[in-house]
Amino acid sequence: MNIVVCIKQVPDTTDVKINPETNTLIREGVASIINPFDVYALEEAVRLREKHTGSVTVMSMGPPQADASLREAISVGADEAVLLSDRAFAGADTLATSYTLAAGIAKLGGADLILMGRQAIDGDTGQVGPEVAENLGIPHITDVRKVESVENGYITLERMLEEGYVRLKVKLPVVITVVKEINEPRLPSLRGKMAAKKKEITVWSAKDLEVDINRLGLTGSPTQVVKIFTPPKPSGGKIFEGGAKEAVTELLKELQTAGLPIGRKKEG
Repeated sequence: MNIVVCIKQVPDTTDVKINPETNTLIREGVASIINPFDVYALEEAVRLREKHTGSVTVMSMGPPQADASLREAISVGADEAVLLSDRAFAGADTLATSYTLAAGIAKLGGADLILMGRQAIDGDTGQVGPEVAENLGIPHITDVRKVESVENGYITLERMLEEGYVRLKVKLPVVITVVKEINEPRLPSLRGKMAAKKKEITVWSAKDLEVDINRLGLTGSPTQVVKIFTPPKPSGGKIFEGGAKEAVTELLKELQTAGLPIGRKKEG
C-alpha cells in the first residue's frame, strides 16, 4: 500500500512573529516544528505500512528550511520525502496550498491513502485535507480517530463526532485527516536519525509540476490576510455592592444610561 503523508512546518507556538508589512508569518530564523496534528498522521501511516507493507512518502510545501521537518519524519519511519519549494508557492492560502499539494501527489503517481492532521496550529482552518481530495477527485474523511482495517481495496475507520463516533467503510484511494486520539506517536530511533541525515530529499519547483501558475501562491489565493493584531485586553468590570435587589437595580440603571434595552415591551 502506497501512503502519502502531507505535513506542514509551523513556527513553535512560543515564538510566533508577524511581518507587519505583509501580515505573513516570519519563518526565517524562527524555531519550527512539525505541525502537531500531522505527527499523529505520520505515526498512523508508519503503523499501516508496518502492518500491510508498502511505502510511506512524506510531502511538504514550504521554504528550503522545511527540509528539517521532512528529515524528522524520515527518522520516525517515513521511506521517502518530497519538498515542494518555490517562490511561486509563497503566500498561498488553503485553496492554493491544496492545489499545489494535489499536483505533487499526482506527480508521484497518486497514492492508495493520503493522511494529514485535522488542521494546522498556525491557521486552524481544517480545509486543506478536504480540498486536496477535491483536487484529486477522490473522497475524504475528516477527524478520524481509529483505522480498524484495510483490506480488499477498502478502509474501515471511525470518525469522531461531538458525541461519540460514526463507523465508515470507504473505497481506496481516499484522503483522511486524523485527530490526536488515533495513536501515540513514537520517538525517533538512533538508526532513524542516522538514516534521516543521509536521505536525499526530492525537491520539486513549480516547473516540475503540471500546474496553472495562476493558481499558485498569492496570485492563486482568493483569501488574503488583511491585518493581524493583538486584541486589546478587556478593561476591568464594575462590581455592584449590596444585596441582590440593590445590585440588580443598580445594574438596570447602568444599562439604561448606556442606552441598552433592559426588557421587552408588553403587547396588547
